[in-house]
Amino acid sequence: MTRRRFNRWFLDAEQADPGGYYEGEKEAESQHHVQPWWRVMCLTGVDYFSTLGYQPGIAALAAGAVAPVATLVLVLITLFGALPMYRRVATESPRGDGSLSMLERLLSYWQSKILVLALIGFVATGFIITITLSAADASAHMVENPFMHDTLSGQQVPVTLGLIALLAAVFLKGFKEAIGVAVVLVVLYLGLSAVVIGDGLIEVLTHPDRFDGWVDAMKAEHTLPLGVIGAALLVFPALALGLSGFETGVVVMPLVKGDPSDTPAQPLGRIRNAKKLLTTAALIMSVLLISSSLVTTLLIPEDEFEQGGGANGRALAFLAHERLGETFGTAYDVATIGILWFAGASAMAGLLNIVPRYLPRYGMAPDWARSTRPLVVVLTVVAALVTIFFKADVDDQAGAYATGVLALMTSAAVAVFLTELRRGHRRNAVLFCVVSVVFIYTTVVTIAKEPEGLLIALLFIAAIVVLSVTSRVRRSTELRVQRVVFDEESENLLADALKGPQPVRFIANKLDAGDEDEYIEKSLEVRLDNHLSEGEDAIFLEVEVTDASDFISPVTVTSTRIGKHRILRATGTSIPNVLAAVLLYVRDRAEVPPHAYFEWSESGPGQNALRFLLAGEGDVPPLTHEVLRRAEPDEARRPQVHVGG
Repeated sequence: MTRRRFNRWFLDAEQADPGGYYEGEKEAESQHHVQPWWRVMCLTGVDYFSTLGYQPGIAALAAGAVAPVATLVLVLITLFGALPMYRRVATESPRGDGSLSMLERLLSYWQSKILVLALIGFVATGFIITITLSAADASAHMVENPFMHDTLSGQQVPVTLGLIALLAAVFLKGFKEAIGVAVVLVVLYLGLSAVVIGDGLIEVLTHPDRFDGWVDAMKAEHTLPLGVIGAALLVFPALALGLSGFETGVVVMPLVKGDPSDTPAQPLGRIRNAKKLLTTAALIMSVLLISSSLVTTLLIPEDEFEQGGGANGRALAFLAHERLGETFGTAYDVATIGILWFAGASAMAGLLNIVPRYLPRYGMAPDWARSTRPLVVVLTVVAALVTIFFKADVDDQAGAYATGVLALMTSAAVAVFLTELRRGHRRNAVLFCVVSVVFIYTTVVTIAKEPEGLLIALLFIAAIVVLSVTSRVRRSTELRVQRVVFDEESENLLADALKGPQPVRFIANKLDAGDEDEYIEKSLEVRLDNHLSEGEDAIFLEVEVTDASDFISPVTVTSTRIGKHRILRATGTSIPNVLAAVLLYVRDRAEVPPHAYFEWSESGPGQNALRFLLAGEGDVPPLTHEVLRRAEPDEARRPQVHVGG
């Protein structure tokens, strides 16, 4: 009994939303889960704003004295590249699909599915590394705090694993949208950061020699102004972490409160408020990035940024302790630890939204992937393994994190560019083409410099592909039909067939010429092979495959007459599944189960298996019988399948 109760709690699939982690459109509105845009901004902000914990230190390591100029380049790309791009994504994907859905719509059939699977690998890389890197930086702040240093020294890996486990516990308990916690953490962290940065700026303004020393340091490294700008452009890929948060911003769009007049088809108010969210977050972060980089570069000795230095991965915290005292510094550490840890919550929620939104719809996820808690356990184990692999080192994970973030932003840029080009908006297309080139260049440079990120992404992609193919094969004979819809004429045809006491009989036919001779010949062959007499009436049943790469779809049925022959024509993703769905639909309307008559396929077993998985065809009779057997265990109520030849 206890085990059954645990399984029911752990595999709580009935509460999992098949469209994603966040509630569906109507349910979210009715239960008041939506929030004002500025509160949702705080949820995305725990990911975006928390990068201040390590971004200034990474910039100083990568660019040295040029770090503020390089950060200015990052801000310009943020405001004039990433922000317009994601405002466009928000317009196209207001349900939290992100840029993946835009690329999915640009392609069709298996090409779109394969592309999305690959991009989900990069999503997993970016979000998993967000969890591990943020937790590692939070543990670094704990270890370096003077009140905890002696106790936690050398224990950064166990502390990081503990923070990740605590994050998992929150989701296992039933985390939804702890926006209230996010608001408190963001307000506290940004407020304390403003105090630290403000104090640093006052120091710089009142001591011009510090500014002069910084200018001299840049001149020593690069003699010409153009050299400084060139160096800033070259180190931009290393600073790409400061762009994180945009993808999370569009993923949480279902939580943004819109207008009362919003509809699921046109949530204009939500889109407008989501754009406010993205713009405000980008402006706040731009100011913080430039000012924090300036004060940390001018006020912290270069050797402190190195591995083992006091400012490594915690530049602002270092200033807080050095300039404002241990008490304030400890308060700042607590705020930083909180927001860094909760940045992992934002990333985890993003994964729990993206993975169920796509993989189950493709039939490429096991049944348990619809449930939140098993997915949380899997993601937590992966995060723990990544933490151990990188030894909870912030600097070592920066390249992998940047790879995941940049791959997503590159895909978004390309998706927006292709969308604008397809719609004939040439001026916008040129702008986003330039943005795409910038992100492609940045991604290539990042991968070339630190290939670990690409390796991790490829491992995620390989794992996702293997699990997806395995799941698709295992689930291929499920009754994967949402509903069966007969039009008026086909309903009338079926009603006439149901009047007699005999079962309704169907002859399965693959449409060829579509003339009367085809149906006469098919009827003679089937009746001869299956001992079906002329007195036993039969209806032809044909299936047109729409998109075999889709896993679940509704079945629509129409009817026609060719000579004296009555024909039902259905559309769906797989011939055996559509036939089984129609037969079960008729079974539910009839007193006795219907019968269906087939001929054997002439193709080999291997070829038939591939045709079924890739094209929705294959050896139709046994596959239809298997779908029926799985859908209806009671043999007395199961439609009958006859095969002759």
